[in-house]
Amino acid sequence: MNSKKSTFVFSSVFGVAFIWFTTHFGGGFASGAQLYSYFAKYGAWCLILPVLAMAYDAVFFAYALHFARKHEVYDYRSYNNVFYGRFAPVFSNLFELIYLVTMCLAPAVAFATGGATLSTVTGIPYLICTLIIGVFIFIVAIFGTNLVRKVASVLSILIIVGLLLVYVPNIAVGTERISETISAMSAQNISMKTAFYYAFLYGTFQLINIAVFVQHAETFEEAKTAKQSMFVGFIINALMMVLVALGLLTICNDPQMAEQSVPTLFMVQKGVGASFMLPLISILIILGAISTAVNMVAAMVKRVSVFVQTEDERQKEAKSGKPAMKTIIIALICCIVDFGIAQFGLLTLVSKAYGFLAYLEIPVILIPYIIHMIATRFDTKE
Repeated sequence: MNSKKSTFVFSSVFGVAFIWFTTHFGGGFASGAQLYSYFAKYGAWCLILPVLAMAYDAVFFAYALHFARKHEVYDYRSYNNVFYGRFAPVFSNLFELIYLVTMCLAPAVAFATGGATLSTVTGIPYLICTLIIGVFIFIVAIFGTNLVRKVASVLSILIIVGLLLVYVPNIAVGTERISETISAMSAQNISMKTAFYYAFLYGTFQLINIAVFVQHAETFEEAKTAKQSMFVGFIINALMMVLVALGLLTICNDPQMAEQSVPTLFMVQKGVGASFMLPLISILIILGAISTAVNMVAAMVKRVSVFVQTEDERQKEAKSGKPAMKTIIIALICCIVDFGIAQFGLLTLVSKAYGFLAYLEIPVILIPYIIHMIATRFDTKE
């Protein structure tokens, strides 16, 4: 019995920890755009601040999962209604609004990631590349969502392995360039406050993922398991971020870096094994971006369909296994909106749009959670 219990706890701890990583690990991460925009620009600080940002997130995620398991609320709407208490009519709806913004922004970043990667590799204009990616995402979102879900975990593992194959050799041969970059950035007197500010924004815009995570608290046998799981998640995320940051330091000081939209590809072009690694990582980034976008578009379609389809229409669609015309129209509108947003460019979306998202989350998630932690003594006060 104890052996079975230990196996269950181990499985749930690592399972939810990897859910955090795969949620965090999207196209913006794989392309290097997120790490470049928020960390790698600040020299040696990029080796410390990702760890602090993930520790910050780990505290909030562990608290949310602990609360969800203790109070047995596993969908984010019910969770928010209990968590915010008498303020739920205001804050639950504000949270919902931010989540909807995220549901539009995340697939747009995926469109931009796929489009920028395809453009870098082929030389085709970015606009056309995002259109090609968008058409493909629309078709898969309508007819192949189940297939994407089945291969999502395998794809995530392949991308991780691909990044390790790309980054580890480039870090190994680029230690001198890393040192030169850090020295050059140190000479520029980059403000520590600025570096911490962007790390804070990075950690804050991730907090909306609470909406995704609370459903998984049900797998924990007891509430305290949440802390163990998020500690493991913190280690995984922090290590991978530091690895990517180190790799990006090999190119940050390159004059051509300012013209690049996909830092990972530029690092490969400037590093070792480009002939083999460039097509490999390009394919994986594009597939990862498509996978993320398809799942997000499908989630948005499901959400909107509640308001435009009757229960009978939804059941009929589920039985037939074929998308109804309303579903196709909703998916098309979502893809058109995401395509439009993607035209702002990958680095702009990652640095500006995600930063805007962080500002929205400060009054709705960050401050209320801090107050809640203090007022309830970390949910120990009855």
